[in-house]
Amino acid sequence: MTIRVFLADDHPTFMRTLSLLLRGDGFEVVGTATDGDGAFEGCLATQPDVVLMDINMPGGGGLDATARLADAAPHVGVIMLTMFEDDDSLIAALKAGARGYVVKGARQDEIQRAIRTVHEGGAVLGPTVARRMRAVVAPATRSSGGATSFSELTAREREVLDALAAGLDNAGIARRLHLGQKTVRNYVSAIFTKLHVASRAEAIVRAREAGLGGGPDPTS
Repeated sequence: MTIRVFLADDHPTFMRTLSLLLRGDGFEVVGTATDGDGAFEGCLATQPDVVLMDINMPGGGGLDATARLADAAPHVGVIMLTMFEDDDSLIAALKAGARGYVVKGARQDEIQRAIRTVHEGGAVLGPTVARRMRAVVAPATRSSGGATSFSELTAREREVLDALAAGLDNAGIARRLHLGQKTVRNYVSAIFTKLHVASRAEAIVRAREAGLGGGPDPTS
């Protein structure tokens, strides 16, 4: 299966490098853009599976384009591929609806693995970003005295949320909990509704703030 990828970055040299990195190996670059408006419109026109999106671009930037895509084309997975490692950019990207956050300079295999993971329904944080995320959520976890009960969720939904926070995609959750993938999708949808979140990434942030996700690292 070929994964259709859209590239959005305002640096032509970096864009060309990405295109070369994704040539073959089951990837097809279906479009490019150099600003946020172009990224949004290009993705609506080409309907890619995954977008590699820079944060700091003209025309509204990557965050605005990501939020608009989350509303207009939620099936398109957005991975932020950026130079920014600060906490504010990370949290803003996840809240906008990004399913991944990878720092520029990541190895070719890391970028390709991130694309495949998001295409399969998972969420991914690059190694550097995963360390930042642990630093961001650690104070909240300590102050809350451990994992919250998430009383609005059933016991099984809490198990699914814990697996989400560990970075597992639906297939991985199904294997861990011995469930069908359709059942997992239904649980994930129910969790989104009960927690009032709009994306997998938001659910992961909520869960990790509460101390969940002690299983596999989402970077693996």
